[in-house]
Amino acid sequence: MKFSEKKLIIFDFDGTLIDSVPDLAASVNFMLKKLNKKLYSIDEIREWVGNGAQTLVKRALTGKKDFQEEEVNKNLYEQGLPIFLESYEEKLCEHTYLYEGVKETLEDLKQRGYKMAIVTNKPYKFILPILEALGIEEYFELLLGADSLASKKPSAEPLLHAMNHFECNEKECVMVGDSKNDIIAANNANMHSIAVSYGYNYGEDISVHQPSIIIENFADIIKHLEV
Repeated sequence: MKFSEKKLIIFDFDGTLIDSVPDLAASVNFMLKKLNKKLYSIDEIREWVGNGAQTLVKRALTGKKDFQEEEVNKNLYEQGLPIFLESYEEKLCEHTYLYEGVKETLEDLKQRGYKMAIVTNKPYKFILPILEALGIEEYFELLLGADSLASKKPSAEPLLHAMNHFECNEKECVMVGDSKNDIIAANNANMHSIAVSYGYNYGEDISVHQPSIIIENFADIIKHLEV
């Protein structure tokens, strides 16, 4: 499948452009240690990433991906969230890295004239420092985090906000992401979507959520865009 008439490419961040799990896991375990709670492996924490910092902390405190709110100890949560956020802010990009082909592909897309934005469920204040540390801040004209608008993915709101910011319509935009939140948001916004097969999708098959196409390597985005 080739997409035509595209002007704006909206990217998810964690699990699509970057693997941030090593740094997130370190801060999760730092928080848990402070609270005298059980620590978890990177692989276990990897399954919890993708719905924002608040959900990540709640999953860590309950030890579950799928938890009920009543299972979360509110006192521990209120203590733990600022501990996690402070730790993560101090160590944002010690072990976080770009997935293969990301920088080269972003440069290619920029040279071809595409506008690019990031829409992530990561808190806004963390986005730019990571982009700068990895040397890819120049490619994005709009950054939206979990706290930038009233709602986050899988709501269509941040995607529609990006579309309106660049004065595009739905047919001129495509969402690129690794999780169901990205694909559901794109479907809710009536946009095409590209799902990457790597990243964080809680062990689920991304095809269940009906992305327009699925790619295995980030650089394959180019193959599906008509120039």
